[in-house]
Amino acid sequence: MSAFVEEYRTLIAGLLDGLTEEQARRRLVPSATTLLGLVRHAAFVESVWFGMAVSGASRAELGLPDTVEESFLAADDETVDSVRRHYQQVCARSRAAVAGVGPDDTVTGRGYPITVRWVHLQVLRELAHHCGHADILREQILAVG
Repeated sequence: MSAFVEEYRTLIAGLLDGLTEEQARRRLVPSATTLLGLVRHAAFVESVWFGMAVSGASRAELGLPDTVEESFLAADDETVDSVRRHYQQVCARSRAAVAGVGPDDTVTGRGYPITVRWVHLQVLRELAHHCGHADILREQILAVG
């Protein structure tokens, strides 16, 4: 199970490979979804599920935005490198959160009991979903240049 999560973490981290700052921020859909935003959002997802649900940290402690929508919005000073580095740091924190915890152990950091297996599956679902979005966006961006 964690091997599948790791596979999609690698794919998410690679979404920005070879892109300019402008390409990474390019909006091709009416929503705020961009490739840079998808990597930011993946860090948010990891933090919500491994940081909050497993580790019991608060949104404030994790520096999370108030809404899901805000998790897609990159600040002007964020770059491809800084967003990718942040995502990789969050993934390392996620790995540490489940080190020594069994998949059937129950956690309650979101206010209700769920298994660590459920957390992995939820994160896997989210990452796979957003990789699909990203594949389409990258294809469009790279076709145009």
